[in-house]
Amino acid sequence: MAAAVALGATFLMGANAIAAPSVGQAAPDFVAVDTAGKQHKLSDFAGKYVVLEWTNPGCPFVQKHYGSGNMPATQKAATAKGVVWLAVNSTERAASDYLKPAALDAWMKSQSAAPTATLMDEDGVIGQAYGARTTPHLYIIDPKGTLVYAGGIDSIPSARVDDIKTATNYVNQALGEAFGGKPITASATKAYGCSIKYKS
Repeated sequence: MAAAVALGATFLMGANAIAAPSVGQAAPDFVAVDTAGKQHKLSDFAGKYVVLEWTNPGCPFVQKHYGSGNMPATQKAATAKGVVWLAVNSTERAASDYLKPAALDAWMKSQSAAPTATLMDEDGVIGQAYGARTTPHLYIIDPKGTLVYAGGIDSIPSARVDDIKTATNYVNQALGEAFGGKPITASATKAYGCSIKYKS
């Protein structure tokens, strides 16, 4: 039976699930509250593809992908296929660019963002369970609960909007291959962006 760690967000883990998972391994289950106060449990989405996207509106790399419309478009393309998209903010409360839930929700709406939910992980429990290092950092979990992608949003690690049009969007590519019954060609890539400001 999974034991729960009692923190702001709850990471549900078995005795052997200590290290962050690698592609091909089971994705750690967790429970977290979104910006509206609603609770979400990863295992409730069993049978669906789930994307986890680490975000922080204060990060120039996040601003690049939201301000250009790239991240919202990627979210909408995924959710239109029935994918559950969970944005996760692991920025600690003491950080200068921390946004309270209502402010984060307002920012997401101002960007025309379309995640299924935006989760608050101020204690960093979920982020550290997955080994998330940057904003953005993305993970895809398949309907069986297996991690099938981990890495960057795309192939050009810069904060320049102009690079988006020539970059390979790894998330779109991976989901397209998965839904087409094909193996994911780039299942582990290098995430780039701002370091996540975890609670120390």
